[in-house]
Parts: sequence; structure tokens; C-alpha cells
Amino acid sequence: MPNVICIIPARYQSSRFEGKPLADICGKPMIQHVYEKAAGIDMVSYVAVATDDERIFERVKGFGGNAVMTSPRHRSGTDRIAQAVDDLGLNDSDIIVNIQGDQPLFVPAQVEEVARPLLDDPSLNFSTLIYKIQREEEVRHPNAVKVAFDKDHFALYFSRATIPYDRDRKEPIPYYKHHGIYGYRRSFLRIFTALDVSFLERTEALEQLRALENGYRIKVVETLHDSVEVDTPEELARVRAIITGEGN
Repeated sequence: MPNVICIIPARYQSSRFEGKPLADICGKPMIQHVYEKAAGIDMVSYVAVATDDERIFERVKGFGGNAVMTSPRHRSGTDRIAQAVDDLGLNDSDIIVNIQGDQPLFVPAQVEEVARPLLDDPSLNFSTLIYKIQREEEVRHPNAVKVAFDKDHFALYFSRATIPYDRDRKEPIPYYKHHGIYGYRRSFLRIFTALDVSFLERTEALEQLRALENGYRIKVVETLHDSVEVDTPEELARVRAIITGEGN
């Protein structure tokens, strides 16, 4: 049975919210909320934060977590994770789950959801979670990445635009957003990081498009659990309110 490893990529520099992994949420930095949830999952054998910033590295070490310093030149979180796992001695069949460092409200069951297709089908190499949009403002908000997929639940495209486009408006359209939780087989990470940054990835600023544009399939798994991704101080305030029971 393959091992399941969780790696949490975390950058300090961000054009929308600098230093957000260290933002305080009810007495703990955001990255600690994510780490402790991941570390409490039974199926996960190892957890680490992958960062290029000494401040994040030291804070993780300070609360007793595993942290790996990585190059500041990585193009995406997946590239950062690939470096972090190089020294772990993993088998090619092992599964790495990427949990974003800005998702303090992710549900531990989501790790099982994203890893399960790879555990059950050795031919699959890449999976991710999607969620049926409930909040109307997310349908057109560029921070909520939409996804279109085929009848077998393989991704056709991810976009910050609203897809599919409802031309005739004859019936309600279900829209799905992408949750930034990925599962990769170790062998695929080597392939992915050897690919050049693709045109679509660069245009939409979505790393998963590098895989699609090069002909690799991504299995999408619908989760019933929403998770707020903190991209702005306003979203941080919403997360604090949810945790304290004062918001949703």
C-alpha cells in the first residue's frame, strides 16, 4: 500500500496578502492551523511545510512541526513540493497530498477524498477536489477557480472566468470551483516539474493547467466540504469569524 504524505507549500511574499501564512487566527499562525489538522489524519504518515522563507521555517519549527527550506525560484507550489520530497526516500507509487497553507478550514476527510482515487487505481497520477458553488458571488469572482469536467470526472479546463458560459440561460447551470488540495503520485511529480511553464498556466496563473496543456489527465473528486482560501485580509476576517462561531 502506498504511503500518503502531506506537504504544505507556504510563501511569505504575496502580491495580494504578504505574510499570510503567519497571520494570527485565534492565537495561532494560519500555517499552524493547517499543519495540526494534517498531522492528526490517521492515513497520513508524514507532514511538512515547504517554504522559502526563514520566518515561516522558524515558526513551524517553533511549534514542533517539520519544515523544509526550498528555493525561492520555484514556479508553483507543486514545484516547491517536488524539491521538499526529494530527500524523503519515497517510492514512486507513494502519494503526496498538497494542502495549501492558506486553507485553515480544510476538513481532514478531504485528504482521504483526494488520495482515494490514487490508492484505488495505480494508473492514476493526479487528482484534485471540486465543490459545487453555493455562494452566487463566487460564480464570477476570479479568486474562485471554476472547473469543467467530463462524464468520467476528468478535468477539461480550469479558469478564473465563469465556465461553462450560459449562452441561452434556459435552465440553472451547476458551477463547480476548484479546491486547492491536490494528490500526486511521486513518479508524476518528477514529470510535472520537468515541464516548461505552459501558455495557459502563465495566462491564468493556475499551475494545474501545465498538466492539462501537456496532455496529462487530472481526476476531479467532488467534495461536500467547502473551505475558505485566504487570499485577502477580508477573507482572513471571515475565517476568524467562522472559527469563533460568529460567521459562515
